Amino acid sequence: MVSQIRRASVSISSNLAEGSAKQSLKDQARFTEISFGSLMEILNQIILSFELKFIKEKDYLSIRKCIENLSRQLNALKKSQLKRSLNN
Repeated sequence: MVSQIRRASVSISSNLAEGSAKQSLKDQARFTEISFGSLMEILNQIILSFELKFIKEKDYLSIRKCIENLSRQLNALKKSQLKRSLNN
């Protein structure tokens, strides 16, 4: 599980980096969407970790709050990219 969480974490930043190099804002938004999917994969792994009692509730809630904040930021970024793509 640790390995999957690490891979998904790397995927988030890697896809954001790759997307930032794209000329098209729609392409950038697509890579942001892929990053969001990786974040949801981490959320799933954290939920499972908590349910299997691998992590304490305090840690679970803290991580979940961070994931919720990141998901809002990624959604806002994607909306901004798509909105700007319509204006170009």
